[in-house]
Amino acid sequence: MKWLILLLLSSPAQAASVVPNFTRGTVTSETSSRTEVVEIIRQIEYTTGTSYSVTGTNINIPSNPVPGADYSIITPGEPFQFSETFMGPGIAKETQIERTTITESFTTSLSVFTQ
Repeated sequence: MKWLILLLLSSPAQAASVVPNFTRGTVTSETSSRTEVVEIIRQIEYTTGTSYSVTGTNINIPSNPVPGADYSIITPGEPFQFSETFMGPGIAKETQIERTTITESFTTSLSVFTQ
């Protein structure tokens, strides 16, 4: 019976209101980021056949030049120039580009509030 009386005599709980103690304030936020991208570009050009060319001045070049043909100077004692180029099948040209791109950003945010 006493137990029942204690329950009846206890008072109910009451909530107290919360009132902020500030009147104004600020919040600062800083964010930074860094991105690095490394690119490697490689280009290889191939030839599948053969190429042969001959140029020159004061040189007797036959109408159908071939490697090992008999080339001769037209006027001996005069200046001359001769160029012979042969390219067989394989890699003709190789290009490689390496580049790095770096992007950096920095952001500052300021929030001001009052009551």
